[in-house]
Formats: sequence, C-alpha cells, structure tokens
Amino acid sequence: MIVRSDPDVLAFLFDLDGTLVDSVYQHVLAWREATQAADIELPVWRIHRQIGMSGGLMLSALLREAGRPLSETEARHIQHVHRDAYARQAPSLRVLPGTHDLLATLARHGIPYAIATSGRLENARHALTLLKLHSDVPIVTRDDVRFAKPDPDLFLEAGKRLKVPMSRCVIVGDSVWDLLAARRASALSIGLLSGGYGQEELERAGAYRVYHDPADLLRHLDEVGLRLASV
Repeated sequence: MIVRSDPDVLAFLFDLDGTLVDSVYQHVLAWREATQAADIELPVWRIHRQIGMSGGLMLSALLREAGRPLSETEARHIQHVHRDAYARQAPSLRVLPGTHDLLATLARHGIPYAIATSGRLENARHALTLLKLHSDVPIVTRDDVRFAKPDPDLFLEAGKRLKVPMSRCVIVGDSVWDLLAARRASALSIGLLSGGYGQEELERAGAYRVYHDPADLLRHLDEVGLRLASV
C-alpha cells in the first residue's frame, strides 16, 4: 500500500460481513441453528436485525426477543454452536461486487484503509482471506478491543493503527450498529445496502450517503470528497 504524506488524506475503515464479504445470511442461519439447539425458537428476520453487533449483546437481544433467561454455560454453548455452524458455511462465502476493485483503487492511490469487525479472528479468518489483503493493512477484531459494535472501540483502534484522526476517517458499514459506532467515534459514515438493511434505516442511523455495494461506492468516491491523485 502506498501511504500519502498529505496530512489531509482521508482514511477508510471498513466493516467486514455484509460490507466487503457476502456473509450476513450465513451468520443468520448459524445463529438460528445455535438458538434452536438451545430450544429457542426465533424467526429468521429477528436474528437478522441483530447481526453486526457484538456476540454478547446480540445474544442478550435475542434472548429478550425469546422472553427467557439463559445461564452462562448455555450462552457459551450457543456461541460455540454458532461458531461451528458458521465455519461449515465458509465455502459459500463470496466477496461482494466491487470489493477487490475498491480496495485496489484505494491502495493504488495511497489511501489508507483498515478492516474492523465485531467477529473474533477465528470466525473472520476465512472472510478475511477472500479479501487478499496486503500484509500492512490493519485488521481489528473483537479479540483486540474491550467492546465491539455498537461501541466505537473497533473503529477507534483501526484509526489509531492507521495514525489517522477520526475526523479524517470514513467508516463504511452495512448495519445500523456500524453507523451507531461511527457516530460515537465522531466519524463520517457510509451505509451499504448489501447487508439487508434499508436505505432509510441506515440514513436514520447516521449515514451520510448510502450505496448498493462496494462497486457502487467505488463509482461515487468523489461524493465523500476523495480526490484520487495520479500514481
């Protein structure tokens, strides 16, 4: 990656699932399998609404929807079942349209970027491999911070690793939890429809602009004030 010396350069902080990789619904089905294994019946759409936040918060939200308490042992078992169920679906994961072109364009023009995901590295490893990232691209996972989304910790750590202030960062995500975290980090945010949330929902959560997918964002980089220099 070419890093510009321009102190006013923008940096991009990307969510992973549903933003760069088409993996949201694999997570939904894995959580459904995990909750059913614990005799918790929830409609798939309710599970989908919680995808993107930290696993602990998500599980709490799902249990609230189900209206039943859960012991610490049961909670750990559900998370382990989810991990294994998601791993079995890894071969079906694909990058979203335009992902490679978008990241390559940023790298070619010296625009720094990082990945920040609420998932733990063990779960995110396959999706990250699909991105074919250069070794100097910072990757921040749930293992690296105290709290995941909707807390801002993941994005704050990603900006810190890039040595770019949050006021110069653009956070790109597909869920309201990404955009809430961006608000708390005091950063500009871009919403993508590729995770299943609607445009109005993403705009209400704070998105400055909403695009269909990475390919659509790539076509509109000028709308976030990005000037691509010749390299």
